Amino acid sequence: MFKAPATSNGGNGGDILLTTTTTAVQSANTPDNGDQSHHRSAASRASQLNPARHAIVDLFNLYLGIDGRHKSDDLIREPPNKVQKRVTALNIDLPPHDAQFLPDFERLQNQLPDHEQLYTVVESVLVSLVIECSNHGPRSKFILFAIRSLYSIGYVYWDSFIQYLLSSVTSAEMSRNVSSTTSPQSDVSATSAVGLSSSNVHSPNLESFMVSANRPSWTAVSSMRKLSCQIIISAMESNLKPSTYADISSHILSWLVKGDPCQQGSDEVDGVKLYKRDKASFEWLHKGVSVVRMLAEDNKCRVPFYELLRSGLYFLENLPDDVALFTLIFEVHRRRDMMAIHMQMLDQHLQGPTFGNQRLLNQAAINTLNETSTNLRYPPITYPSVLGEPLHGEDIVLSVQRGSLDWERAIRCIRHAIKNTPSPDWWRRVLLVAPCNRPNSQESAPGAVFSSDMICEAIIDRILELLKLTNSDVNCWQDWVIFSDVFFYLMKSGCIDFVDFVEKLVLCLAEKDHQVLRTNHVTWLFAQIIRVELVIGSLNANSRKVETVRKLLSFHKEARNPDSTTPRSILLDFICSCQSLRIWSLISTNRESLNNEQLRKGKQIDEWWRQVSKGEYMMDYMNLDDQSIGMFWVVSYTIAQPACEMVMKWLTCDGYTELPEPDPQANGTISVRREVNPVPILLLSGFSINLCLKLACQIEEDMFSGVHAPNIAMVETYSRLLLIQPHSLFRSLLSHLHQRNPDIFNKTGATILALEILNYRLFSLYRYQGKNKTLMYDVTKILSTVKGKRGEHRIFRLAENLCMNLIMSLREFFFVKKDAKGPTEFTETLNRLTVMTLAIIIKTRGISDAGHLSYLQTMLEQILANSTHTWSHKTLSYFPSILRDALIKRSNKRPLAIQAWKQAEATVIHQCTQLLSPPDDPTYVITYISHSFPQHRLYLCAGAWVLMRGHPEDINTGNLGRVLREFSPEEVTSNVYTMVDIILHDIQLELPQHGHLMQDVISSTCENLAQFIWVHELLPPDILLLALMDRDDDPHALSILVNLLERKELQQRINLFIANRGHPEHWLHTGVFKRIDLQKALGNHLSWKEKYPTYFDDIAARLLPVILLIIYRLIENDATEAADSILQLYSSFLHYYPLNFTFVRDILAYFYGHLPGKLKLRILNVLDMKKMSFSRSFQEHINLSNASCPPLEYFAYLLLNLVNNVIPPLPNSKGGGQNYSYNPTTNQSGSADAFEPRKAFYQIQDPGTYTQLILETAVIEILSLPVTTTQIVSSFVQIIVNKGSILPNLTQSNHSFHTSTTSSDSSSDSNNSSVGCGSKPLTTGFDCSNFVLAIQACGLLLAQLPVEFHIKLYDEVSCVIKEHESHSLVGYALLDPTWAVQENTSTTLGNVVALIHAFFSNLPQEWLANTHLLINQLRPVSSVSTLRIAFRIIGPLLPRLANAHSLFIKTLELLLSMMVDVFGRNAKPSTPAEASDITDLIDFLHHVVHYEGQGGPVQPNSKPKSDVLALCGRAIENMRLDVQRLLSHLKPDVSCSIYVATNPTVSKSVLT
Repeated sequence: MFKAPATSNGGNGGDILLTTTTTAVQSANTPDNGDQSHHRSAASRASQLNPARHAIVDLFNLYLGIDGRHKSDDLIREPPNKVQKRVTALNIDLPPHDAQFLPDFERLQNQLPDHEQLYTVVESVLVSLVIECSNHGPRSKFILFAIRSLYSIGYVYWDSFIQYLLSSVTSAEMSRNVSSTTSPQSDVSATSAVGLSSSNVHSPNLESFMVSANRPSWTAVSSMRKLSCQIIISAMESNLKPSTYADISSHILSWLVKGDPCQQGSDEVDGVKLYKRDKASFEWLHKGVSVVRMLAEDNKCRVPFYELLRSGLYFLENLPDDVALFTLIFEVHRRRDMMAIHMQMLDQHLQGPTFGNQRLLNQAAINTLNETSTNLRYPPITYPSVLGEPLHGEDIVLSVQRGSLDWERAIRCIRHAIKNTPSPDWWRRVLLVAPCNRPNSQESAPGAVFSSDMICEAIIDRILELLKLTNSDVNCWQDWVIFSDVFFYLMKSGCIDFVDFVEKLVLCLAEKDHQVLRTNHVTWLFAQIIRVELVIGSLNANSRKVETVRKLLSFHKEARNPDSTTPRSILLDFICSCQSLRIWSLISTNRESLNNEQLRKGKQIDEWWRQVSKGEYMMDYMNLDDQSIGMFWVVSYTIAQPACEMVMKWLTCDGYTELPEPDPQANGTISVRREVNPVPILLLSGFSINLCLKLACQIEEDMFSGVHAPNIAMVETYSRLLLIQPHSLFRSLLSHLHQRNPDIFNKTGATILALEILNYRLFSLYRYQGKNKTLMYDVTKILSTVKGKRGEHRIFRLAENLCMNLIMSLREFFFVKKDAKGPTEFTETLNRLTVMTLAIIIKTRGISDAGHLSYLQTMLEQILANSTHTWSHKTLSYFPSILRDALIKRSNKRPLAIQAWKQAEATVIHQCTQLLSPPDDPTYVITYISHSFPQHRLYLCAGAWVLMRGHPEDINTGNLGRVLREFSPEEVTSNVYTMVDIILHDIQLELPQHGHLMQDVISSTCENLAQFIWVHELLPPDILLLALMDRDDDPHALSILVNLLERKELQQRINLFIANRGHPEHWLHTGVFKRIDLQKALGNHLSWKEKYPTYFDDIAARLLPVILLIIYRLIENDATEAADSILQLYSSFLHYYPLNFTFVRDILAYFYGHLPGKLKLRILNVLDMKKMSFSRSFQEHINLSNASCPPLEYFAYLLLNLVNNVIPPLPNSKGGGQNYSYNPTTNQSGSADAFEPRKAFYQIQDPGTYTQLILETAVIEILSLPVTTTQIVSSFVQIIVNKGSILPNLTQSNHSFHTSTTSSDSSSDSNNSSVGCGSKPLTTGFDCSNFVLAIQACGLLLAQLPVEFHIKLYDEVSCVIKEHESHSLVGYALLDPTWAVQENTSTTLGNVVALIHAFFSNLPQEWLANTHLLINQLRPVSSVSTLRIAFRIIGPLLPRLANAHSLFIKTLELLLSMMVDVFGRNAKPSTPAEASDITDLIDFLHHVVHYEGQGGPVQPNSKPKSDVLALCGRAIENMRLDVQRLLSHLKPDVSCSIYVATNPTVSKSVLT
């Protein structure tokens, strides 16, 4: 029978507690809308429900045994002793039996008419009681009983109640956190601030234990968590909503991850802390773990187990002493490790930049539109997270432990970079500024991957490596010079702490053999950087400067061979004195550091300098002996400024002369310095970097001062300086000059000189620096400025030709405008060239980033916005499909152009008759320019052509030339293109009407065109040839083009160019350059009114890129004989093209499978074959009479050559990761005899780095072989399958490699008897260490080849996998070959999958679309083992496709389809399998779906995309029920997926 208590004071307390709980923070997972609205309304209605609330509270007080009369004293009364407890127990009424509660509640329910209000009150009161009474055992049991009972009659709705309960408990814990940070005296006021009042709480509540000490407070929190878990366990006996499960998971895992607050102390065993917990803590932990187990159990899968993997349980620092929790964490670790495997490629620690190809950098998360951003960084390597995700950034770098696998991987990459000198642009993107050099305001570097400590270690390793080679009497001076350039740049960039570096180097040399430092190379190295501002600052400001100086001086050694008189030995003999004098000048207190020997040598330097610089005497720098060269090098380290002045005196010693104006009527002259010899590169190569910097600045000042035009020797010397020191001296010329003098380019001479230097000397350097696109944008601005100006032909055509070379130098996708908005500022010629270049790039190198694919259509619209050009079907047939499909729909506007010509023809002919009549009337030229309409001027050349009627003498070419020169450059271009269209149209009409022979018509046409471009020089010949080339849709255009190229006028021009220009390697030229007359060099059209002299510009040189483009067009139209004839005719001339190596590689790839053998040989002759690093047997294999496939040894040696020269070497296991067995040799055995000095940049400007040269040479060899693609790919796969065992059987005679000693080698102070890679026969095969590198080399090489090779590779690999897919092997076969080889457990399957992964890692994203061919060839899948192989192959690609949504969808669909093959409803696998067998694959699918949804590493709030869930849902429906359960949350169903239920955006999309 219901018995109300005497008072109802507890009612007010209930109101206050209701306010506390209803203001709780909502959970992270959003519940359904109905429940939310109910919760929001509860608090606002609470004050209106006092009658019902008071009655409910009184009812619960009765059953809980709470007497409201004693409530207010509970807070201040001392805890009772045993006697007090006994007396108190006799004076209270016993509560009714629990079984009576439900009838009493139903009677109360009948007394209250508003059942909805009653429901709201019940829910809020229950939550309040859970918080208040959870630390009271009997009361908590009754609360649990009451909640279950009320659920049975529908007064508790689990979904809303559980979410309300969890948010309220969280709020209560937050209150505890607030109170625990204050003193006990302030606890009450602190908790009152969140709604708890000590004056009206009706029962012992949260505050009653908050005012006590910390430990009882945490005990109550544990009790509250325990009761909550018990309620949740009861609730999960029913079917809850996914949003509720998500809420439960979020809160419980959060409690577990944040740790147990009830830690009473700890014991430490073997360095691991074991925390003790009290009983309450153990109880709630057990309950919490039980909840988690119930959530993730496979037969229900209320929450995917993946949520545990990303919850942070594996980040627990404290080892739990609870078995249940420990077991759970162990299971999380196990499944996490299994899942992470699928995110990483086999031998991923070996994969990194080789600097052998342009795909050096992972651009997945980079927006290339903002490429100039100073904070933009490309990660060359990434560090795997615990979930297998690729990470990079400053925080990641600083967390990498020295000696770890990640550390060794980074060091390996840096060592390879230091040795192979990638551009400064690459270094800038990956370096981390040393802490001592970083401003306090500098933000962290999100893309950095190398720390200062890593850089220091790698540099010290390189120093040791070079010292050992030097001690072995190997001539590696060139390597020291190249290394000093990089070292100077790294020191100047601030990534090295100078003082710390010196200390580490001293310690390293002390730890190693003391005899390793026998020479002064290290002292010389420090002398190079001693004037760097950061170094000077370190020496002056550091408190340890005296000690640092002492350590620097400790590197001084006596000369090894004091009698040697080579320049290098003299420099090393005097360098100690140079450095000591420099340090003394910085720190005067170090006077005692100068010993008598150094003082004597210092005096000797001064005496030598006084002798060679006194009076009018000047050194004959062209005939210096070795002693003088060495001493001048020494002087460059001591008195750089006088040395600089001496060099400037050399270059200006002959004074200047006056060049007359080209126009006889003008009286002005231009002052030009007389020609002298350029400074030899041998002499320049020994200058200190400090002198080079001063000299470059001084020459720039003189060249662009405007006082005298420089001589060619000065310009050439300036170019050589930049090519010798590409890291230390490089700066953007146009930007640098503009910063020095914003008005400098208002001077025509300065603009012409800068453009000539860039076009004929330095644009390869800009490509190496990664600045060719930026330079292209800058030159485009010049073009847009002058293209509409009348008469500005010379600057315009030079800038346009430079842009042509820059566009053709690009080897990766690019944007035609820096801001990617609006039509391009390119000329019509450049627009057409850009489309062709895009076709070559996409077809031969692929598109590296998916974002570029989406931009391609916009790019084409920008290019073609102002162009009406269409490409012929034959040209389009060779275009990549993505480009062909975009252009093939373009309508041909030429009929409209011809129609417009017919309409204007009469007017144009009338004007041309007056202008071009034989009597010379120059006055009419001005009249024509002033009064003719622009649309009529467009047809001037066409009108002149019609009037000629095959007789050029019938028109006044003088007037025609004057008018064309007065046109703007773009008007001349339009005239050329229009004239070509009309000429071809007239030929088509003339042949059938007049019955002329085609050969006669073409001959006559060519004769007249030759008059235009060669005799009278009325038009730029390069534009005319390009116009004819682009009309290959006309059957006569290419015939006219070939005829023009074969004419003697052009050959005479080119022969004259070759005779005047000298050696193609201009840096070897030591004689006086011959200045060509302006008119003879450029012709009448370009030289008119010009007075500034030429340096390297020539109308013949302008044709170099044009001829190569014509070769492409001839091959497209099956005119291979004509292409062969042109290549034969101009083979010597094409040696002058700076990008001929790239041309050969690209054209062989672009037309692979369509080139006859004879034409391949002709293309190869574009290169100087004697200087190429081809294998010696290559000539035999490309012999047309012997078309058989080369033996496996040939291909194996190709790989070994890449292993030795391209792939970053592995550390020597005996050296503990410090000593490397791989020296820069052709044989990684370390033999000094096989050493080849690194080539300086100026020797390999194309392709740019030595590794690129070796790799691209191998590509050219493969593309030139007269065998099928299948034979080539099969040979490589056999080598990998046979684990390289073919190599030990190789003979020494047939397949070694060589590099002929080039004349350029004489430019360095080196021993030229050494030859290239493999000059000695390679006698060693693949051992266990370099076999895994051979796998990497094979994948790298195959990734450079055209797509045809990729398809064959997938065929071969699929056959191998099918032969080795036995279930018994898959368990260990898919381990990293690196470790398997060392343990002699290497398998064919593992090696082949590693090969595929190495191949994938070097592929652009666009070409990854073909990877599905491999997996499709493995289908139908009938076993879990094959399914695992497929996941292991394709799985690591999915993170890389996070920004390529369509390709990600396609790949994911393929994997899901394979799962259906094995676990489909109607599947019949060869071996029965359970869903539990593939839990790692299930976890992996969850992970990659979230990774792609986030677009990067998974965050706590990452959500899948709706279309991905839709794809998964369709596949899941076809799977078995047990697998469906495990994947149910990836379905687009709000009733079963926590990801849909808790994400309003996804939920709305699904509903839509």
